[in-house]
Amino acid sequence: MKTTKKLTISAVLLALGLILPFLTGQIQNIGNKLLPMHLPILICGFVCGWKYGLMAGFMTPLLRCILFSMPLPVNAFCMAFELATYGAVSGLIYQTVKVLKLRIYLSLLSAMFAGRIVWGCVSILVYGITKSSFTWKMFVGGAFINAMPGIIVQVVLIPIIILALEKSGVTIIHDK
Repeated sequence: MKTTKKLTISAVLLALGLILPFLTGQIQNIGNKLLPMHLPILICGFVCGWKYGLMAGFMTPLLRCILFSMPLPVNAFCMAFELATYGAVSGLIYQTVKVLKLRIYLSLLSAMFAGRIVWGCVSILVYGITKSSFTWKMFVGGAFINAMPGIIVQVVLIPIIILALEKSGVTIIHDK
């Protein structure tokens, strides 16, 4: 895939990451638990590769914070590292693993786990600097319990989307 095409697809997915929270935010009590920014970033890593996934993931929450004042700056900063990890890990593992049946789920689950760990580590640092506490309960609640609807959506939708793109002839090629 040419650089221009990857850049264009990344920009469209970044824009989707900015817009999707408006749609899911309309569903009270579950809208923010669906993790709408995560979907396009994970797809970006798969389709465009780790470099583009990393950059789109880092920029999306920060741009959304600047443009729409949500998420709040501290949360956007922590999310930037989380989403950058999603995009990078999904692209790296998908590119590296050659066993077709395993690579989508292995890439997806690895990215989701690594992103949550990075989010927790960055949150500990940021909350420590701001003299606030970030407890184990806050980490488990934010990364897993409250995020469960979004995790389920990701595990169901991402493989379907990636398989559909592959079957439709969309080439998913990464830089070596």
